[in-house]
Amino acid sequence: SQWSGWKVALNDRRLMIFAIINTMFTTYIVQIDSTLPLYLTNFVRVTGEKGFEPGTISAFYTGYLTLSVLAQLPIARLMNRLRRTQVLMISAAFWAIAFFCAWLTGTVHFGWAIATFGLLAFGTVTYMPSAASFVVDIAPESLRGVYLAVNSQCWAVGYFIGPPIGGWALDQSRSIASGYWLILIGTTAIAVLILRVLDKMVSHSPSV
Repeated sequence: SQWSGWKVALNDRRLMIFAIINTMFTTYIVQIDSTLPLYLTNFVRVTGEKGFEPGTISAFYTGYLTLSVLAQLPIARLMNRLRRTQVLMISAAFWAIAFFCAWLTGTVHFGWAIATFGLLAFGTVTYMPSAASFVVDIAPESLRGVYLAVNSQCWAVGYFIGPPIGGWALDQSRSIASGYWLILIGTTAIAVLILRVLDKMVSHSPSV
């Protein structure tokens, strides 16, 4: 029955551990959409008290989306020899460096902003295909729909908690808003530790 399928999924430790990771990564993606543009506008000082112009921020996002599209297939081919969990660790590293560059935009603006969006693109394209593939790999064939539904709920949770957390940081002083990116770096370290545990759990299966 449908309920027995959900019971199997919710009792799968691999899926539950991955759900934590997936929610964290989704929360990172939300920061690109909601927190970063406001930070670049209100907290980065490019000329006097003014942040980046809307047109400049739009150009950053255009570049981010373009790079994400162009890099997706080459990165997928390059990472195909690794386990999904290992690729997700690499993605966490990209996110960490991107958040560090976002923090640096407070002092050296334009170059670090470009680096931030470039690294965010690589973080996104290493995360999304591997995350979905991991869920498919660990799911029993008859329960893939249920497992993917759990995966979708991670996105819902990430989009629920991400904007309020980022919004809270941006409502604080400049030092707290800037330090928020350093806190996010700390969470990527936690993500890597959790992924190491998950990697040990699935390392016996070369397809995962």
